[in-house]
Amino acid sequence: MSEYDDAIRLEAGDDPSRRHGTFHEEWMIGNAVNGGLVMTTALQALGAHLAADPTETTEHVDPVVLSAYFMTASQPGPFTVTTEVMRCGRRLSTGQMTIHQTGDDGKPVERMRAIGSFGDLAGLEVQRQASPPDMPPPEQCVSAEQAPPDFLANAKFLERLDLRLDPATAGWAMGRPSMQGVMRGWLRLRDGREPDTTMLMMALDALPPVAFDLGLFGWTPTLEFTGHVRRRPAPGWLQVSLGSDTLGGGMMEEDATIWDSAGNLVAQSRQLCGVRLPR
Repeated sequence: MSEYDDAIRLEAGDDPSRRHGTFHEEWMIGNAVNGGLVMTTALQALGAHLAADPTETTEHVDPVVLSAYFMTASQPGPFTVTTEVMRCGRRLSTGQMTIHQTGDDGKPVERMRAIGSFGDLAGLEVQRQASPPDMPPPEQCVSAEQAPPDFLANAKFLERLDLRLDPATAGWAMGRPSMQGVMRGWLRLRDGREPDTTMLMMALDALPPVAFDLGLFGWTPTLEFTGHVRRRPAPGWLQVSLGSDTLGGGMMEEDATIWDSAGNLVAQSRQLCGVRLPR
């Protein structure tokens, strides 16, 4: 079992709507477990629930869309995923996911609530898609290991990835952000596990925040995330591009697009992030 598969492993609960797992400290970014891993884990639970539902007569194995709200920061330790099947259809089946952990007072604390739809993305025909940006190959890009030590000390999650940033968008790591609000890079799991449609949801939230390219190095927590998976990825590197055009009121948006090693657009997202501006 790969390190990633171990991190998202779930045990069945007392009914199909409840599953249990453990978040590991190795997947933290800042003071929270990476939100992408939290979403991926929830999707694992909903996929398993759909597979066991007798009304799910059409096999739907690929997450297609997810809309998630992050209530509180997930912490290392046990958690419970509760799922509800809302509708089983021919093309898509939809359900709700909620992740809870036990708080210091012994009461359940809600970490994330999401609605997602599953479908079948095998053999889809694509009439039109955005092309990947021009970037140097991975071996000519900047490894995340070259980031400032104080940043890496609070980003254990990045040790699980092989991340190579486009030098044109990596100036922030040397104290020279471009101020364009752009981040691009190549991404794969360090343990060699190939990407699938569920892992793409994590990849959409895996790069350093695009706020860093605007000179904003504080915590930028995700408030709401909407992701779309467009097709099953080919094995190999993922090419990820982030951008942001709007900053105000202590919030900013972050748009992400992913292409696979064959140049296919495989996933997109938009998230609303909180931003703490310097005094």
